[in-house]
Amino acid sequence: MTGAVTGTWQADPVPRAASITWDQVVPAPLVLVTGPEGLLAERAVDRVVELSRSTDPEVEVTHLDAAGYEPGRLGVATSPSLFGESRVVVLEGLEAGTDAAFDDLRSYVASPEPDVVLVAVHGGGNRGRPALDAVRAAGATQVVCEAIKREGDKADFVGQELRRAGRRADSGAVRALVEACGADLRELASACQQLVSDTSGLISSDVVARYYGGRVEATGFRVADAAVAGRAGEAVALLRHALATGTDPVPLVAALAARLRVLAKVAAARGRGLTAADLGLAPWQLDRAKRDLVGWRPETLAEAIGAVAQADAEVKGAGRDPVFAVERAVLRVSDAAAR
Repeated sequence: MTGAVTGTWQADPVPRAASITWDQVVPAPLVLVTGPEGLLAERAVDRVVELSRSTDPEVEVTHLDAAGYEPGRLGVATSPSLFGESRVVVLEGLEAGTDAAFDDLRSYVASPEPDVVLVAVHGGGNRGRPALDAVRAAGATQVVCEAIKREGDKADFVGQELRRAGRRADSGAVRALVEACGADLRELASACQQLVSDTSGLISSDVVARYYGGRVEATGFRVADAAVAGRAGEAVALLRHALATGTDPVPLVAALAARLRVLAKVAAARGRGLTAADLGLAPWQLDRAKRDLVGWRPETLAEAIGAVAQADAEVKGAGRDPVFAVERAVLRVSDAAAR
């Protein structure tokens, strides 16, 4: 398969030590997919399989689970075929792989089969590091799927999802979508797909509100926005609605903390000429923080951060009443913002 595939699909030249993203990978004799973001790892594997099938519709695809791996299975899956079919073998779950899986992987990469595409998938951690180093040393294409946790990175993810589908969204829509569905990348990707399939034209915040408004209004991010703006009544009303609809106090406090961390980060960077990228933020986050900071002083910001830190400890077991703890934190933040 190597000749057919690499002759048809040419990636941009990438140094052996470099890594690429899931949407850049093409079939190669050895492909190493690493990182904890499972959705992106699955996409990398699917892309290799799809491109291989576009070259050879009869390609044989085999999935091996490294966690339950038994000695010799990789050798069987990659051994020369009686009818000469090209093959894609996916060895997945290496972060929990057996010793036999790593032993067989090291043996295989020392002399890979010419008509096989082997995709090794490792979700992160130190288990099997010598085997992964052997795969890299053998010249594998490396795909890194880092966890997407920061709000700015999630916003970038939404933009990329929509661009691939030939669509665009305004900044308010991206923010609302991240707030409503950003806790899980799969859910966020699914929301993008739904909006693409069910709507047309520019995706606005009104469109997102129509589909996910209930979630947006009840999230900790809306509570945090109101509290940081000093709107105590609105913040408490949103908080109580969120709690009444089943939201746990822990993520509500986390949203408050995240909002205040952004304010503190931007406040500390004043006058230094740092960009949103320098601060690890989306441009809209930086712009919003600058606007919000107009009503804050260093001492009131420190007071609010302290209140939220206390609430964080209390909702995680240090206090008797998590609901009271988060409501008190919301009121303290709102009061600090209003002074």
